Amino acid sequence: MPENKKQLMVTNGRTKNIFDWLTEITWIKTPSTEFTESDWEIFNSWLINKFISMNMNYVEVANHAQTIPYDQKQQLYDFYREFIPKSKVFLKYIKSSKKSPNQELIKHLALYFGCGLREAESHSVLLEKPVLKQILEETGIEDKEIKKLLK
Repeated sequence: MPENKKQLMVTNGRTKNIFDWLTEITWIKTPSTEFTESDWEIFNSWLINKFISMNMNYVEVANHAQTIPYDQKQQLYDFYREFIPKSKVFLKYIKSSKKSPNQELIKHLALYFGCGLREAESHSVLLEKPVLKQILEETGIEDKEIKKLLK
């Protein structure tokens, strides 16, 4: 790379991350041929797809981009570079509002129902607290422990 050209993927001695790649795609739009192999090792196709799909304006583009295999990083970068208009965009990651169930509770339910953890987790969603409390009491768990499990 010539000296007068900017160093693409290293800024102030810091290797760029997923957010820097997103900036490259949406704002800077550097041609993919100017990145090195070590730059492409940092590129994570799955995360790029995930973040871009969080913007309602790019959902259709991201949906089509997911047909590109994850190991074809340059093709995916070029696809997004061409189809996403040049603008500064904030691609907010939307977290799930679903609470993860207490794993100890799931284990107790799996033993009670004689099923796997995944099936017990689906049972826990369907059962109300009084029923869960009754099941835990029947399995011999103390009230103090039941309160912890049902929080």
